[in-house]
Amino acid sequence: MTTYSIHDLEPQLAANRTYWCGWAGTEPDTDLPTYRTDIPHPLLNGVLRVRGRQLDDAITEARKHLTGSTWGWWVGADSDEGTAEGLLAHGAKQISDMPVMAVDVTTLAEVEAPRDLRIQVAATPAEMREYVEAYAGPLGLSGDLGLVVDRELSFAYPDVVRLAGVVDGRTVGTCTLSLGTDVGALYCIATHPDHRRRGIASALTREALRITRAAGLRIATLQASSEGEPVYRQIGFDTVTRYRLYQLPE
Repeated sequence: MTTYSIHDLEPQLAANRTYWCGWAGTEPDTDLPTYRTDIPHPLLNGVLRVRGRQLDDAITEARKHLTGSTWGWWVGADSDEGTAEGLLAHGAKQISDMPVMAVDVTTLAEVEAPRDLRIQVAATPAEMREYVEAYAGPLGLSGDLGLVVDRELSFAYPDVVRLAGVVDGRTVGTCTLSLGTDVGALYCIATHPDHRRRGIASALTREALRITRAAGLRIATLQASSEGEPVYRQIGFDTVTRYRLYQLPE
Protein backbone atom coordinates (compact mmCIF):
# COMPACT_ATOMS: atom_id res chain seq x y z
CA MET A 1 0.00 0.00 0.00
CA THR A 2 1.06 3.59 -0.56
CA THR A 3 2.26 5.45 2.51
CA TYR A 4 0.32 8.68 2.08
CA SER A 5 -1.67 10.11 4.97
CA ILE A 6 -5.00 11.91 4.65
CA HIS A 7 -3.13 15.22 5.03
CA ASP A 8 -1.05 14.71 1.88
CA LEU A 9 -3.05 16.94 -0.42
CA GLU A 10 -1.23 16.72 -3.75
CA PRO A 11 -2.22 13.10 -4.57
CA GLN A 12 -5.82 13.93 -3.72
CA LEU A 13 -5.89 17.04 -5.90
CA ALA A 14 -4.08 15.17 -8.69
CA ALA A 15 -6.75 12.47 -8.55
CA ASN A 16 -9.44 15.14 -8.87
CA ARG A 17 -7.76 16.69 -11.90
CA THR A 18 -7.44 13.27 -13.53
CA TYR A 19 -11.08 12.38 -12.98
CA TRP A 20 -12.59 15.57 -14.37
CA CYS A 21 -10.19 15.68 -17.32
CA GLY A 22 -11.27 12.11 -18.02
CA TRP A 23 -14.66 13.40 -19.08
CA ALA A 24 -13.06 15.20 -22.01
CA GLY A 25 -9.81 13.33 -22.57
CA THR A 26 -7.57 16.27 -21.69
CA GLU A 27 -4.25 16.43 -19.86
CA PRO A 28 -4.67 16.86 -16.08
CA ASP A 29 -1.17 17.94 -15.08
CA THR A 30 -0.55 21.09 -17.13
CA ASP A 31 -0.29 24.57 -15.63
CA LEU A 32 -3.85 25.26 -16.84
CA PRO A 33 -5.78 21.98 -17.13
CA THR A 34 -9.17 22.53 -18.78
CA TYR A 35 -11.92 20.13 -19.81
CA ARG A 36 -15.07 20.61 -21.87
CA THR A 37 -17.97 18.21 -22.26
CA ASP A 38 -20.67 20.68 -23.39
CA ILE A 39 -22.98 19.13 -20.81
CA PRO A 40 -24.73 22.18 -19.27
CA HIS A 41 -23.37 21.94 -15.74
CA PRO A 42 -20.52 23.99 -14.18
CA LEU A 43 -18.80 20.88 -12.80
CA LEU A 44 -18.59 19.26 -16.23
CA ASN A 45 -16.67 22.02 -18.01
CA GLY A 46 -13.96 24.08 -16.45
CA VAL A 47 -10.49 24.99 -15.27
CA LEU A 48 -8.99 22.82 -12.53
CA ARG A 49 -6.06 25.00 -11.45
CA VAL A 50 -3.68 27.71 -12.60
CA ARG A 51 -0.02 27.39 -11.68
CA GLY A 52 2.87 29.67 -12.65
CA ARG A 53 0.78 31.73 -15.07
CA GLN A 54 -0.32 35.34 -15.24
CA LEU A 55 -4.00 35.19 -14.37
CA ASP A 56 -5.04 37.56 -17.19
CA ASP A 57 -3.38 35.28 -19.74
CA ALA A 58 -4.87 32.20 -18.10
CA ILE A 59 -8.38 33.69 -18.25
CA THR A 60 -7.94 34.56 -21.93
CA GLU A 61 -6.81 31.02 -22.73
CA ALA A 62 -9.57 29.43 -20.65
CA ARG A 63 -12.22 31.46 -22.44
CA LYS A 64 -10.90 30.29 -25.82
CA HIS A 65 -11.49 26.70 -24.71
CA LEU A 66 -14.68 27.08 -22.73
CA THR A 67 -16.81 30.01 -23.94
CA GLY A 68 -20.18 28.69 -25.09
CA SER A 69 -20.32 26.05 -22.35
CA THR A 70 -21.49 26.27 -18.76
CA TRP A 71 -18.19 26.22 -16.91
CA GLY A 72 -16.55 26.77 -13.56
CA TRP A 73 -13.09 27.58 -12.28
CA TRP A 74 -11.82 25.40 -9.43
CA VAL A 75 -9.59 27.05 -6.84
CA GLY A 76 -7.86 24.78 -4.35
CA ALA A 77 -4.53 24.21 -2.69
CA ASP A 78 -2.94 23.37 -6.07
CA SER A 79 -3.67 26.83 -7.53
CA ASP A 80 -1.41 29.87 -7.35
CA GLU A 81 -1.85 32.04 -4.29
CA GLY A 82 -4.25 34.90 -4.98
CA THR A 83 -6.19 33.10 -7.72
CA ALA A 84 -9.55 33.49 -5.97
CA GLU A 85 -9.02 37.18 -5.33
CA GLY A 86 -7.92 37.69 -8.93
CA LEU A 87 -11.00 35.94 -10.30
CA LEU A 88 -13.25 38.08 -8.10
CA ALA A 89 -11.48 41.20 -9.41
CA HIS A 90 -12.41 40.04 -12.93
CA GLY A 91 -16.09 39.87 -11.96
CA ALA A 92 -16.31 36.20 -11.07
CA LYS A 93 -18.85 34.94 -8.56
CA GLN A 94 -18.29 32.08 -6.15
CA ILE A 95 -20.94 29.43 -6.77
CA SER A 96 -19.78 26.61 -4.51
CA ASP A 97 -17.60 25.79 -1.52
CA MET A 98 -16.74 22.09 -1.39
CA PRO A 99 -15.04 20.35 1.52
CA VAL A 100 -12.34 17.94 0.40
CA MET A 101 -12.51 14.92 2.68
CA ALA A 102 -10.19 11.94 3.06
CA VAL A 103 -10.04 8.67 4.94
CA ASP A 104 -7.44 5.99 5.64
CA VAL A 105 -9.24 2.93 4.28
CA THR A 106 -7.22 0.56 6.48
CA THR A 107 -8.92 1.92 9.60
CA LEU A 108 -12.55 1.23 8.72
CA ALA A 109 -14.72 -1.45 10.29
CA GLU A 110 -17.19 -3.54 8.30
CA VAL A 111 -20.81 -2.36 8.43
CA GLU A 112 -23.73 -4.40 7.11
CA ALA A 113 -25.49 -2.97 4.07
CA PRO A 114 -29.29 -2.83 3.69
CA ARG A 115 -30.49 -6.38 3.05
CA ASP A 116 -32.47 -5.56 -0.08
CA LEU A 117 -29.57 -3.67 -1.67
CA ARG A 118 -27.51 -5.31 -4.41
CA ILE A 119 -24.33 -3.56 -5.52
CA GLN A 120 -23.13 -4.20 -9.05
CA VAL A 121 -20.79 -2.56 -11.56
CA ALA A 122 -22.49 -0.52 -14.30
CA ALA A 123 -20.71 -1.02 -17.63
CA THR A 124 -23.08 -1.75 -20.53
CA PRO A 125 -24.95 1.07 -22.34
CA ALA A 126 -28.24 0.04 -20.71
CA GLU A 127 -26.67 -0.12 -17.24
CA MET A 128 -24.97 3.23 -17.80
CA ARG A 129 -28.24 4.83 -18.83
CA GLU A 130 -29.86 3.71 -15.56
CA TYR A 131 -26.78 4.82 -13.66
CA VAL A 132 -26.84 8.33 -15.12
CA GLU A 133 -30.59 8.62 -14.62
CA ALA A 134 -30.11 7.74 -10.94
CA TYR A 135 -27.55 10.46 -10.23
CA ALA A 136 -28.82 13.13 -12.64
CA GLY A 137 -31.50 14.60 -10.37
CA PRO A 138 -29.47 14.69 -7.15
CA LEU A 139 -26.48 16.19 -8.98
CA GLY A 140 -28.54 18.81 -10.82
CA LEU A 141 -28.41 17.44 -14.36
CA SER A 142 -31.52 17.87 -16.48
CA GLY A 143 -32.72 17.60 -20.06
CA ASP A 144 -31.45 15.01 -22.54
CA LEU A 145 -29.01 12.76 -20.69
CA GLY A 146 -27.74 11.05 -23.82
CA LEU A 147 -24.55 13.14 -23.94
CA VAL A 148 -23.85 12.32 -20.29
CA VAL A 149 -24.23 8.60 -21.00
CA ASP A 150 -21.97 8.88 -24.05
CA ARG A 151 -19.30 10.69 -22.04
CA GLU A 152 -19.42 8.05 -19.33
CA LEU A 153 -19.11 5.24 -21.87
CA SER A 154 -16.16 6.93 -23.63
CA PHE A 155 -14.39 8.05 -20.44
CA ALA A 156 -10.78 8.76 -21.33
CA TYR A 157 -8.88 7.26 -18.41
CA PRO A 158 -9.08 3.63 -17.25
CA ASP A 159 -9.62 2.23 -13.76
CA VAL A 160 -12.98 3.92 -13.15
CA VAL A 161 -15.55 1.71 -11.40
CA ARG A 162 -19.20 2.73 -11.33
CA LEU A 163 -21.05 1.07 -8.46
CA ALA A 164 -24.81 0.88 -8.90
CA GLY A 165 -27.04 0.27 -5.91
CA VAL A 166 -30.00 -1.82 -7.09
CA VAL A 167 -33.25 -2.37 -5.18
CA ASP A 168 -36.07 -4.44 -6.72
CA GLY A 169 -34.28 -4.44 -10.07
CA ARG A 170 -33.91 -0.66 -10.25
CA THR A 171 -30.76 1.43 -9.88
CA VAL A 172 -31.49 3.79 -6.98
CA GLY A 173 -27.97 4.76 -5.88
CA THR A 174 -24.59 5.46 -7.45
CA CYS A 175 -20.93 5.84 -6.52
CA THR A 176 -18.10 6.29 -9.03
CA LEU A 177 -14.62 5.25 -7.93
CA SER A 178 -11.48 6.39 -9.77
CA LEU A 179 -8.42 4.21 -9.13
CA GLY A 180 -6.04 5.56 -11.76
CA THR A 181 -3.81 7.60 -9.43
CA ASP A 182 -2.14 7.19 -6.02
CA VAL A 183 -5.41 7.47 -4.06
CA GLY A 184 -8.96 6.29 -4.55
CA ALA A 185 -11.29 9.13 -5.52
CA LEU A 186 -15.08 8.99 -5.16
CA TYR A 187 -17.64 10.89 -7.25
CA CYS A 188 -21.33 10.91 -8.20
CA ILE A 189 -22.47 9.57 -4.82
CA ALA A 190 -26.24 9.89 -5.01
CA THR A 191 -29.47 8.23 -3.93
CA HIS A 192 -32.92 8.51 -5.48
CA PRO A 193 -35.16 10.65 -3.21
CA ASP A 194 -37.57 7.75 -2.65
CA HIS A 195 -34.80 5.61 -1.15
CA ARG A 196 -32.90 8.06 1.04
CA ARG A 197 -32.13 7.65 4.74
CA ARG A 198 -31.77 3.89 4.38
CA GLY A 199 -27.98 3.75 4.27
CA ILE A 200 -27.70 3.14 0.52
CA ALA A 201 -25.19 5.92 -0.19
CA SER A 202 -23.17 4.90 2.85
CA ALA A 203 -23.14 1.27 1.69
CA LEU A 204 -21.97 2.27 -1.79
CA THR A 205 -19.29 4.51 -0.30
CA ARG A 206 -18.06 1.72 1.96
CA GLU A 207 -17.93 -0.70 -0.97
CA ALA A 208 -15.83 1.83 -2.91
CA LEU A 209 -13.49 2.10 0.08
CA ARG A 210 -13.22 -1.70 0.26
CA ILE A 211 -12.25 -1.80 -3.42
CA THR A 212 -9.74 1.00 -2.84
CA ARG A 213 -8.07 -1.04 -0.12
CA ALA A 214 -8.09 -4.20 -2.26
CA ALA A 215 -6.37 -2.21 -5.02
CA GLY A 216 -3.46 -1.51 -2.68
CA LEU A 217 -4.28 2.14 -2.01
CA ARG A 218 -4.39 3.51 1.51
CA ILE A 219 -6.21 6.85 1.11
CA ALA A 220 -9.58 7.70 -0.44
CA THR A 221 -10.78 11.22 -1.15
CA LEU A 222 -13.98 12.98 -2.20
CA GLN A 223 -15.53 16.42 -2.46
CA ALA A 224 -18.63 16.76 -0.32
CA SER A 225 -21.62 19.04 -0.26
CA SER A 226 -22.35 20.82 3.00
CA GLU A 227 -25.20 18.33 3.54
CA GLY A 228 -22.97 15.36 2.78
CA GLU A 229 -20.05 16.39 4.97
CA PRO A 230 -21.53 15.09 8.27
CA VAL A 231 -22.60 11.83 6.58
CA TYR A 232 -19.08 11.13 5.35
CA ARG A 233 -17.68 12.13 8.73
CA GLN A 234 -19.77 9.36 10.30
CA ILE A 235 -18.13 6.88 7.92
CA GLY A 236 -14.67 8.04 8.98
CA PHE A 237 -13.71 10.85 6.58
CA ASP A 238 -12.04 14.05 7.79
CA THR A 239 -12.11 17.41 6.04
CA VAL A 240 -8.55 18.19 4.91
CA THR A 241 -8.96 21.23 2.62
CA ARG A 242 -11.59 22.94 0.46
CA TYR A 243 -12.29 23.74 -3.16
CA ARG A 244 -14.08 26.91 -4.19
CA LEU A 245 -15.81 27.03 -7.56
CA TYR A 246 -16.17 30.32 -9.44
CA GLN A 247 -17.93 31.47 -12.60
CA LEU A 248 -16.64 34.34 -14.71
CA PRO A 249 -18.99 36.66 -16.59
CA GLU A 250 -19.29 35.99 -20.33
